[in-house]
Amino acid sequence: MSRRRRGKPPEGGSYQVQLRRAMSRLLPRRGLATVAADGRVRWADRLLVVCAVLMAWDPGTTLVDRFAAARACVVEMFPTRRRPGATHAGFVAALARASPGLLGLVAPALRAAVCSAARAGGCWAVAGWVAFGADGSKIDCPMTAANETGLGVASRKKSWPQMLLTTLFHAGSGLPWAFARGGARASERGHLRAMLGLLPAGGLLLADAGFTGYDLLAAVTGGGRSFLIRVGSNVRLLTKLGWAVEEFDGLVYLWPDGKQKAGCEPMVLRLVTFVDGRNRRTHLLTDVLDRGRLGDAAALALYGLRWGVELLFRSLKQTLGRRKMLSDGPEHAAVELDWAVVGLWMLDVMNAQEVGLSAARSVATSLRAVRAAAAGRRPCRGAGRRGALAAALARATGDGCRRRGPKKARHWPHKKKDKPPGDPKARTATDAEVQLAQEIRAEKAIRSLAA
Repeated sequence: MSRRRRGKPPEGGSYQVQLRRAMSRLLPRRGLATVAADGRVRWADRLLVVCAVLMAWDPGTTLVDRFAAARACVVEMFPTRRRPGATHAGFVAALARASPGLLGLVAPALRAAVCSAARAGGCWAVAGWVAFGADGSKIDCPMTAANETGLGVASRKKSWPQMLLTTLFHAGSGLPWAFARGGARASERGHLRAMLGLLPAGGLLLADAGFTGYDLLAAVTGGGRSFLIRVGSNVRLLTKLGWAVEEFDGLVYLWPDGKQKAGCEPMVLRLVTFVDGRNRRTHLLTDVLDRGRLGDAAALALYGLRWGVELLFRSLKQTLGRRKMLSDGPEHAAVELDWAVVGLWMLDVMNAQEVGLSAARSVATSLRAVRAAAAGRRPCRGAGRRGALAAALARATGDGCRRRGPKKARHWPHKKKDKPPGDPKARTATDAEVQLAQEIRAEKAIRSLAA
């Protein structure tokens, strides 16, 4: 019989316990029980959440392998609790039933953590604005009949079934803020409209040329928020309509024909145009007319922060390896994607809490640290056992080297080469349009007096 000593447990708890404590700081204190009300249920809510996030971090190539590693870690994290179920099928069935309610608890807690970290780091507002970027990306799924029927295919024939993931992120900190997902033919604009209520009043929305449209922009401003959106040749604007009290260079109106016929008011906007060193033009449209509140230089700098959302998608697809889901059914694929995003969200916030927001963070280094802790290995060399995970996350920063050339592959056959947006179509308003605008203004004045 082997008499090998197992050694003393690490001070401050095992590495799995350290990981559990780090995760618990980001989870709501109430609503996620570690013991189910029904004693027969093995997967309590908190165990479901922790296991789902651990699976999002695990490098396994199959769902069964990821579940086995995550469950083993959960058992070490909660040694005094009843052991959870041992099959992936039982776990994913329990998670699918409880996922909407669990996300409703976890996502607000993560948003609160982002807010706290951004305020503590002094980057909650940039140039006087609390700015949020928006963008969407497609996620592949296995080519099963169920996925093809339930999720659909958005591109050419014989391509993978896909899901559309639309993400909001806090531009000042670069941390995720909210997300929505749907089938292959879901609408980015629809996702954004559904998430507008999660943005604080007075916030500034940053988006690319795919998020234009009178109805969407009216919904943004109607909720007490502003926008700064890139526009291209798909947008038609009017000038010299006479609706604004004072006309100035760059003042334009968004008033589609359908809205004119419906008697809707024109949107008074400001068009900001930049030309770079290669004579490429960038057009930004905003409802902030006062240059004192949002100058041209500040507008360009704020819009540049929108590219942080591309880093989130790269981290999800490449660093975490979740470019393609593994579930063979649409319901389970949706749950898998939801918790993959939550896993990235939690990992980024954990890193930000230890590193701070003034330094560049490394998702890859953070991921290696939590994977080591989940497996029971020391996550950081040169650090004591106590606080080893916190030390590893604090060291998870960018390399800081100054590169002499671009960091991109010399041959990249799959690189997108989309044509940049053209110039927006702007024309002078016709006499009939000016007259119609005056009539709508007069009717508005009469209604306000009657009220």
